[in-house]
Amino acid sequence: MAPRASWKGYLKLSLVSCPVRLYPATSASERISFNQLHKDTHNRINMKPVDPELGLVERSDLVKGYEYEDKQYIIIDDADLEAVRIESNHTMNIEAFVDEHSVDVIYQDAPYYLAPDGAMAEETFAVLREAMRKSGKLAIARLVLSSRERVVTIGARENGMFVCTLRNPNEVRGTAEYFGNIPAGKPDPEMLQLAEALIKQKETTFDPKNYEDRYEIALMAMIREKLKGHKPIIAAAPERGNVINLMDALKASLSQSAKPPAKSKSKADEAAIPATKSAKGGAGAAKENPLKANLLKAVGKSKG
Repeated sequence: MAPRASWKGYLKLSLVSCPVRLYPATSASERISFNQLHKDTHNRINMKPVDPELGLVERSDLVKGYEYEDKQYIIIDDADLEAVRIESNHTMNIEAFVDEHSVDVIYQDAPYYLAPDGAMAEETFAVLREAMRKSGKLAIARLVLSSRERVVTIGARENGMFVCTLRNPNEVRGTAEYFGNIPAGKPDPEMLQLAEALIKQKETTFDPKNYEDRYEIALMAMIREKLKGHKPIIAAAPERGNVINLMDALKASLSQSAKPPAKSKSKADEAAIPATKSAKGGAGAAKENPLKANLLKAVGKSKG
């Protein structure tokens, strides 16, 4: 069965246009979901609309209302919505082009795929797609989805195009409320170097297949056990260690990600550890800055 388009219209650049179809790029249909049942009958509960005065009402009697004052509404019907016609109802008119990496991820919202609508549109579609691919640009356009105009980015993706709706600036919260009280001082250079070493150890190429939803898998395993009539097996969450400070945390992280240390280290290996005040100062220095001392031990273990 062919996928159903969320939107059909025209992609337009100046005097060039072609019919296109927009499809959701993601789906939540595979997620585990639950229904609400009565505890005794196990019958599924129906959510029915209730009027405070009339009680249960038919859905056919419901209308849309906009609350312009407290408990004061103006009724909006389908004819009113249909009368609100703007170009982006049926046309994605490209207004500008921007660099691919210039759109802040915080503004990116829902992803879609864009494909030509019919064989006659394929040549025009391909020309626009390849022009954007070679220039490394994203198109900025608008379209109406779910009775709301959305600003979108459009870019080349494989043989088609990728569309991402953007959040309105007034939907994005400022950072001052959350970051304003964080000190702006620079971290200790040595600890920063050790943290960078930890990052280096964990570098890889991103593959979403490596990051499956472990909770969803455990949830399905529990459901299957229940279906068999068995008591579900609940895996205990890993215990959290008592991390004294950042140095201890980095030490533990580096030790876990590195290869098991050798039973004994050569003098050359020990000499490879950079000399610092904490290393030279012995136990007294370690007490002054246990964070740094533990980081040094972690690097030593990772090199062993």
